[in-house]
Amino acid sequence: MRLIDITNSYSHLVAQQLSATDAQFVKVYSLGPTTVVYTQAPSHQEILLTNERRNILDAEIDYVLDKLCKAKQGEVDLVRGHHLAEISVPMDMRRTQIL
Repeated sequence: MRLIDITNSYSHLVAQQLSATDAQFVKVYSLGPTTVVYTQAPSHQEILLTNERRNILDAEIDYVLDKLCKAKQGEVDLVRGHHLAEISVPMDMRRTQIL
């Protein structure tokens, strides 16, 4: 697995996130067929994983958590939905290492 920065292809999404939320930093990555939106705000980090064809795999969540914030699934708030997963990282877990 490999995260590829595709933020430039999502300039409208990034502009919307920066203007309509408390986000100070937004990056968009490709993880094969899965799109990862990473948002950093003063009080939290949010990671959204989406895939149009299937549900998000545990391996994808583990990989993204390790690469973006050095956390494990048990240390974060994780909400799963149809073809998506939303991760909220508490402020005390912020050990971000942006790729």
